[in-house]
Amino acid sequence: MLRQIKPRNARSKRALEKRAPKTIENPKTALFLRGTSCSQITQDALGDLYALRQVHSKRFQKKNPVHPFEDASSLAFFSEKNDCSLLLFGSSSKKRPHTITFVRTFDYKILDMLEFYLDGQTFRSLTQFKNEKVPVGTRPLMVFAGTAFESPVPNAFTMAKSMLIDFFRGEISDKIDVEGLRYCVVVTADEPTASETAGGDDPAAARPVLRLRVYTIRTKRSGQKLPRVELEEHGPRMDFRLGRIQEPDDAMLKEALRKAKTNEERTKKNISTDIMGDKIGRIHTGKLDLSELQTRKMKGLKRQRDQHGDEDEEETVVAEEEPKRKRKASA
Repeated sequence: MLRQIKPRNARSKRALEKRAPKTIENPKTALFLRGTSCSQITQDALGDLYALRQVHSKRFQKKNPVHPFEDASSLAFFSEKNDCSLLLFGSSSKKRPHTITFVRTFDYKILDMLEFYLDGQTFRSLTQFKNEKVPVGTRPLMVFAGTAFESPVPNAFTMAKSMLIDFFRGEISDKIDVEGLRYCVVVTADEPTASETAGGDDPAAARPVLRLRVYTIRTKRSGQKLPRVELEEHGPRMDFRLGRIQEPDDAMLKEALRKAKTNEERTKKNISTDIMGDKIGRIHTGKLDLSELQTRKMKGLKRQRDQHGDEDEEETVVAEEEPKRKRKASA
């Protein structure tokens, strides 16, 4: 259950109403943190991700002695203090160099966590691509390629897909301007090979590489109604291997995925509207007994005649022919 805090004055009441659950939630704010030991490559990667999501982000430059998978209470405190539901924590160590930990919270409590191990040799920062940058606050197109994202069982890759969608989503809108589609984020998961499956004691080495690329969308004249679309790499370029994972609690996940009841009318079954706007209803009846069906009463359909044999039929024919002969004789 969610905790309830009673406001002491009007100012605290407005602050609580701003943070209260809503039918249409506010854009998720991301908080960027760094640990006591954080390499320059990790800091550059955090800076590039911050530049892509600068509108709904906060960044701290101070070092924080935090170990997320050992004690995440400090991250929960930062989440509540800054009203942020996404946290990106950068750290480096001899065993796990260039690590970015994605953390999601619900009700200012840790929901789930996932480590991204950045490859420092293939990393290219945003400043290394000399081209026009997209405006701040632009929402991207997202493409996920790879069989690892299509697993029916929740795993590290499905969680990574969910976290990246939450990170790049931005504001929710029901209309999209085609001119506003300026860049595209492509996330590709390599197919596992025999050498990767035999990773040994390191589970991260056995997982496929996750490649994140950002492209600028260019539209040029094609001589037809639809323009020709070209992609130009925008940056940054990152290759990850997924590390440790903390899955969400079932009760907390069910509470986080619950949707509020709205005043929208529910769709009624077996009722539809045709092209002319007339309402059409479909009625489903049970099995009919046609023996009890009421039909038109006719002499030839009487039940008595069906029960008698052929002798009764001959007698009726003779009885009908006799009056006819009498009429001819009288005439």
